[in-house]
Amino acid sequence: MSYSLGIDAGGTYTDAVLLKDEDNTITQSNKALTSYPDPLEGITKAMDGLDPVCLKDVKVVSVSTTLSTNSILEGTGSPVALILIGNYDIKQELPTQHFLKVKGGHDHNGIETDTLEEEAIRKFALSVKDKVSAFAISSYFSVRNHDHELRAKDIIMENTGLPVICSYELSQDLGAFERAVTAFLNAQLIPVTERFMTTVEAEIKSRGIDAKVFMLKCDGSVIGIQSALKKPIESIFSGPAGSLVGASFLADEETCAVIDVGGTSTDISVIYNGVPEMSDSGAVVGGWKTRVKAIKMETSAMGGDSHVWVKGANINIGPRRVIPLCRAAVLYPDFLEQLRANPMPSKMKIGVNYQPTKFYLRTDYEAFEASPEEQEVLEAVKKEPTSTTEIFNRIKKFPASKIFDSLIQKRLLQPIGFTLTDALHVLGEYTERNVEAANVGANMLGSLVGMEKYEFARHIKREFAKNMACDLVSFFFDGVEKSEIRKMFDIQSPAKFKIEVPVVLIGGPVSAFVEEMQEILDARIILPEYSSVGNAAGALAAKGIRRFEVLIRPASMAAPDWEFLVFSEHGKNNFYEYQEALDYAVNLGESTVLSYMKEAGLDPSHIKIDIKKEEVIPMGWKTPMETKLVVLGVGNRDDSLDCC
Repeated sequence: MSYSLGIDAGGTYTDAVLLKDEDNTITQSNKALTSYPDPLEGITKAMDGLDPVCLKDVKVVSVSTTLSTNSILEGTGSPVALILIGNYDIKQELPTQHFLKVKGGHDHNGIETDTLEEEAIRKFALSVKDKVSAFAISSYFSVRNHDHELRAKDIIMENTGLPVICSYELSQDLGAFERAVTAFLNAQLIPVTERFMTTVEAEIKSRGIDAKVFMLKCDGSVIGIQSALKKPIESIFSGPAGSLVGASFLADEETCAVIDVGGTSTDISVIYNGVPEMSDSGAVVGGWKTRVKAIKMETSAMGGDSHVWVKGANINIGPRRVIPLCRAAVLYPDFLEQLRANPMPSKMKIGVNYQPTKFYLRTDYEAFEASPEEQEVLEAVKKEPTSTTEIFNRIKKFPASKIFDSLIQKRLLQPIGFTLTDALHVLGEYTERNVEAANVGANMLGSLVGMEKYEFARHIKREFAKNMACDLVSFFFDGVEKSEIRKMFDIQSPAKFKIEVPVVLIGGPVSAFVEEMQEILDARIILPEYSSVGNAAGALAAKGIRRFEVLIRPASMAAPDWEFLVFSEHGKNNFYEYQEALDYAVNLGESTVLSYMKEAGLDPSHIKIDIKKEEVIPMGWKTPMETKLVVLGVGNRDDSLDCC
């Protein structure tokens, strides 16, 4: 009997699932709290809850992780130097202080516009080689001709021996600055990803598991670990991609919409015929726009751990994430009594940071660049729950709300507060933690708006369900203001939005929302078994997906039938006949897809290749002014092949 192991190191929990290869069914699952900053401890604990006998028969391990996303968001990646070649008009902030802009680059037909300044690149590389761990290079129009990127790469490697990433290796899309950022972030992530996967592989081998290791990408596909280490940027947002693929697998629906409720956010996405719908634009992470292809996703800052707070007559949900009261009472034995004894803030003070249910914890992060006011508050907060009243007693004043905002943003303080998870504990629908702490919190906040605890908790649950439904409808009505859609769910009416694809719910607390969603929407709502570990299931169920794009254009618009240029990630090629160029592009796409699938450990005999062709043919032209080919290969893992 052989098994496959899926692991998802998410923002709150790390999940592990065992899938029996014989009938493709999940037999075991386990959850553990995600560990920071190194997620290995959480992965180890998640695996500890699985049958060790079955683990020894695991042949495939597939991993999904937030490591890349978190490294970018938290600025914990390795230092990288960036070289920009060509006509860059730099108006935006660059992601590094170590950068060089030199002459060179090409035009839209791949013709050199300026000679590459090789000596300047050599001097720069030598001057920063001891300050950085890698280099990133982006040349203007390198998607049309990447000769200058390759030459710069050779120069840097000859003089430093450090890793070098070229932008053309990661994207064939136009957008020079975004490609430069993508190359930079990829170079930044290589060392941290390599360390992580090395420790994961060591952990797997220490348990006597002889398995191939795959990593989930943000387009919902998997790749062999060696290939993944070259392009770790492609693992950003692999969590939402995993939930989409996992939901489709668990619900046995090739086409469906997915609502994934996590601790921090709710993600909406759609899969059609087993292939995730992709975003037209590149993924944005940490404020940086990239050229990384990711699934199309609607995200709202509303999760199970979103802060529920009261201001006047208004009950607010989010956007900030907090530790739920029910969990804090488990982590800190004295917290329940602290909560009961906590006095009600004055009406003038009550706000997002001043609630009767709001407490703060000091984190282990070092207080770099903290202002004197911030430092004063930090010294008053302990590593156990601390109320604002206790802070007042220690510094003899109530800190300004913006001080708390700044300290939370800098991750120096971790807030505790009432959440959706607490509301579900009050209602008895999700009771994994301390129910009494949730009840106390609901009584406190409910009294501020004239509600008893059950009424207050039901209100939170109902509002959350409406927000989920609004997010889903907004996903399909692209371009319509979400605020206008949301108003419709507050109107008592026999009319409902009809969703014609099945809607699959994934995430820890979603079992409590099946009835609400069926009441609000005209849709088939599915709650699959193992819905709480959908991302880990997705890491296993993900297919190999490879997209290859080719562009064919006349070499000259003055003589559009005379010569044709073919642009791809392999470079530029010239042909005198259009059909010859087209045949070359199709063959190149198919061979590239098949080569990728084999390298990823995917069965070549079970690969489906589709070719989409878009042509622009002006009136009177015999051949297209532009032809774009997208070659899409979809395949399944084959344990008989080497994934590396």
